[in-house]
Amino acid sequence: MTQLVSQQMEVSGDLEAVQRLYLERGWSDGLPIIPPTPERVAAMLEGAGLPPDRVLGEIPPNWGAATVEKLAINAVMAGCLPEYMPVLTAAVEAICDPAFNLYAIQATTHPCAPLMIINGPIRETLDLNGSSGAFGPCWRANATIGRAMRLVLLNVGGAHPGVGDMSTQGAPSKFSYCVAENQEENPWQPLHVERGFRPEQSTVTVVAGEPPHNINDHSGRTADDILTIVAGAMAVTGANNAYTGGETVLALGPEHAATIANDGFSKADTVEWLRQRALIPLERYTNDTLLERYREIPDGPIPMVRDPEDLLVIVLGGPGKHSSWIPTFGGTTRSVTREIVPGI
Repeated sequence: MTQLVSQQMEVSGDLEAVQRLYLERGWSDGLPIIPPTPERVAAMLEGAGLPPDRVLGEIPPNWGAATVEKLAINAVMAGCLPEYMPVLTAAVEAICDPAFNLYAIQATTHPCAPLMIINGPIRETLDLNGSSGAFGPCWRANATIGRAMRLVLLNVGGAHPGVGDMSTQGAPSKFSYCVAENQEENPWQPLHVERGFRPEQSTVTVVAGEPPHNINDHSGRTADDILTIVAGAMAVTGANNAYTGGETVLALGPEHAATIANDGFSKADTVEWLRQRALIPLERYTNDTLLERYREIPDGPIPMVRDPEDLLVIVLGGPGKHSSWIPTFGGTTRSVTREIVPGI
């Protein structure tokens, strides 16, 4: 039976002794942690506004019960503030949705990690970064919420490198992978509204993504110009999606998004343009690969976007003519969106 209530332990010595203990027992991601004292955990639980023994799901491959208390412990270790807890609880519920296929994502040799995309007013309330450097450091909310997710996957799910997590090379996104959409510079509907939520609601969307692949286009002056470069960046044979289909994410920088929208393109137009043109020529494959993946040689080039619903488009970042494309684990996972309900 899965343990629901965490046990307390005393550690004699200084902060360095705590760090050594956590590293030796595999409870850390390799970075220093904040000791989860009873007082700190209690404060974190207040931010959650949920019973400590509430089970939000089971985390594979060990199928540990993700209780609110266990999330709070890992959130303390990651350096979160108590007000971040509703984001983490909603995100953990999302990754436990069967559509996300967390078992495969945790255990695969592929370098994917749960990317969290935050929408709605909570972005400003928590000072989440969706502008310059959104995928990078220096924002406490982005960094620690993403890190708390990784610690939950490690400590509750048992996804340790080479044991539960068999990723061949890993990825820096396995430390922390959390951004807010730049809704203020999005010329279209933000992601959560597109998915049926009201603008005043806050949500988290989880995607089993690789690290972002940069798309550099400083010369494009039209939607066609920019999307031609985007299509070329997406049409690669190394991505899982080239074989199994499924969703990918296009994170357009605000300048690229503005140019595309000013040419009269809706988000649906953008997706359709790429569905027709982000094509991988057969000569980029070997015959053995084509036969292994498709059982026969296809008649024509392979589309990276097989269905209009397979490309998730957001606006992210600050000034500069860069965007990014995020391949995913492939056709056996789907992104999941959950509302973030503020703690009591």
